[in-house]
Amino acid sequence: MAVQPVPQGYHALTPYLIINGAAAAVEFYKAAFGATERMRLDAPGGKLGHCELEIGGSVLMLADEAPGQNCRAPSSLGGTPVLLHLYVPDVDATLTRAVAAGAGAVVERPAEDMFYGDRNASIRDPFGHCWSLATHIEDVSPEEISRRMREKFGAG
Repeated sequence: MAVQPVPQGYHALTPYLIINGAAAAVEFYKAAFGATERMRLDAPGGKLGHCELEIGGSVLMLADEAPGQNCRAPSSLGGTPVLLHLYVPDVDATLTRAVAAGAGAVVERPAEDMFYGDRNASIRDPFGHCWSLATHIEDVSPEEISRRMREKFGAG
C-alpha cells in the first residue's frame, strides 16, 4: 500500500502557530476551544518543540518560538497579520469561555449577526494570535451577500 501524501486524520492545510509559552497556550486552547491534545514533543529548556491539537475535527500545530530557525511569535514581531477562523456550535458561549480561560484574552469584536450568514466575534488570545469565532446561522447566496454588503457599506 502506498503512503498517502496527506496523512490520515489531517487536512492539506494545517495552521502551525509559533508561541512564547506554548505549553500555556495548549492549556488555553483546551479550555477556550475544547481542544484535545494528539501529541507533544518536549524540547530542551522546558520548551515545547511540537504539539498537535484537534479542534472540531481540524488539527492545529504549535511550538515555542525558535529564533534560530526564524520561527517567531507575534509578541516578538509586534503582532500578527494572520486571523484563524474557527466555526463553533455556539459563538457566544465560546467567546465567553475563551475570555474566562485566559488572562490576557481580549475581545476585539463582540458577537454579532453578519450580512454573510454567520454570527461572528473576534478575540486576540493571550499569546497574540487572532481568532475569528463563528456560528453559521443562515445560508446566503453570493449574490445576496454582495447585495447586503453594498447596503451595509454603501459600496458601488
